[in-house]
Amino acid sequence: MKLFTAEVTENRMINDSTFILSCKNKELSEEINAGQFCNIKVNDTYVPLLRRPFSISDVDKDILSFMISINGKGTELLSKKHTYEKLDILGPLGNSFGINDCYDIAILVSGGIGIAPFPYLIKSLKNKPIIGYFGFRTKKEIIKIVCDNYYISTDDGSFGMKGTVIDLLKRNLLELKKNKIKIFACGPTPMLKAVQLFCLENNINGEISTESAMACGFGICQGCPIESREEDKYKLICKDGPIFNVKEINL
Repeated sequence: MKLFTAEVTENRMINDSTFILSCKNKELSEEINAGQFCNIKVNDTYVPLLRRPFSISDVDKDILSFMISINGKGTELLSKKHTYEKLDILGPLGNSFGINDCYDIAILVSGGIGIAPFPYLIKSLKNKPIIGYFGFRTKKEIIKIVCDNYYISTDDGSFGMKGTVIDLLKRNLLELKKNKIKIFACGPTPMLKAVQLFCLENNINGEISTESAMACGFGICQGCPIESREEDKYKLICKDGPIFNVKEINL
């Protein structure tokens, strides 16, 4: 973990509320593993005061990218960053996905902006077969990533299957259980809780990428506790996570 200055190379909207912010720093890019995050200073004033944590969405040589949903003052300010502006970035932070476990097929499960860390995860999985299960509220919010084999659900039925991404998984459970799979999931906490229950009930190996409001991003402030499945113990999302095995924590 270090402080880096990175130069903005691209800032583009990919739907009505989501943008890709890309920046250049060779040293930082070389240290990143899939699933980690960075804390970005929004501007040079004290409003907003705290840095904002974002999953690292992709890495291409010395360029790293963040997929960000506009949801408040901080993200709105970042959406207006211009090419050649400088970003103050703390990272890389947290742990990473366990891509080297023993499994035959990687199952990626996301809800909404939870799809953000998957582009670099897909690259990191290399030749491993991948199936994506991506859920969105509506067709207008769909985010496309490079994944050859995928299913989409929307809450309102405007695209793909009407229902949640968990409904998609349950529909294909028999097919999924024909192979040794591992689920990698990222999304809102209610979705992650449902994924966790799905994995535990069906004896499926899985990891979930959790999120929280963070003040420091590396464990000093103790502001992002999550309950461990070990009795009377807690972990920190920023330091011990954000990636946890479904058997490790209680959501």
